[in-house]
Amino acid sequence: MNVTDQIALVTGANRGIGRQFVLELLERGASKVYATARRPESLDFDDTRVVPLRLDIVDLESVIAAAATARDVTLLVNNAGIATGAALVTGDLDEVHREMDTHFWGTLDVIREFSPVLAANGGGAIVNVLSALSWFAVPGTGSYSAAKAAEWNMTNGVRLELAAQGTLVQGVLLGAADTDISAGYDGPKIDPRDVPRRSLDGLAAGSIEVIVDDWTAMVKASLVGDPAVFYAQITELLGAS
Repeated sequence: MNVTDQIALVTGANRGIGRQFVLELLERGASKVYATARRPESLDFDDTRVVPLRLDIVDLESVIAAAATARDVTLLVNNAGIATGAALVTGDLDEVHREMDTHFWGTLDVIREFSPVLAANGGGAIVNVLSALSWFAVPGTGSYSAAKAAEWNMTNGVRLELAAQGTLVQGVLLGAADTDISAGYDGPKIDPRDVPRRSLDGLAAGSIEVIVDDWTAMVKASLVGDPAVFYAQITELLGAS
């Protein structure tokens, strides 16, 4: 997909990676971008091609309403997410559910409502912003990692189901980006602008998976080896215990 003249919708567009997706889409010539947030009044884009739209991905009525409004979308970017820090065994179970409701069920609801829109407009593409934590966990990421792992394989399943309608489904995986969601992390962080740049370059090349940074490439490569060795390395690198 060449982004020029496409009509995109980005979830969680008010800050972080979502905001950078909107800016990069505009830079590459998108004709319209629906910038969505739970509070659209928080959006501050100075471009007439940006259409603010309310969308809370854990509110199905909100998702249905957004899909009914944005009937011309050809590119869907599922970026909205949370990080509660809830532990799986001892943490607040409501927070664990909230992680799964957001990353898996909420994202799937958006895809289910917008896939007919994409089909009606020629197929288009879906981008799911995932995480290297789809493939491993460290203390403090249990519920987030589990939810992202579910979203990662949901992305694979959706890709197969939507192939017949001509929809390209891309998973984008990265480590830590310098955004609010990783503010408490002291390790290396990538520039959030790198995420949409690599993703949209991948769409132009037809890539179904985009690995944004070296950290994520290392994590993926480790999956073929002994996980005990990998987790020993992670413990040393991150100081996890």
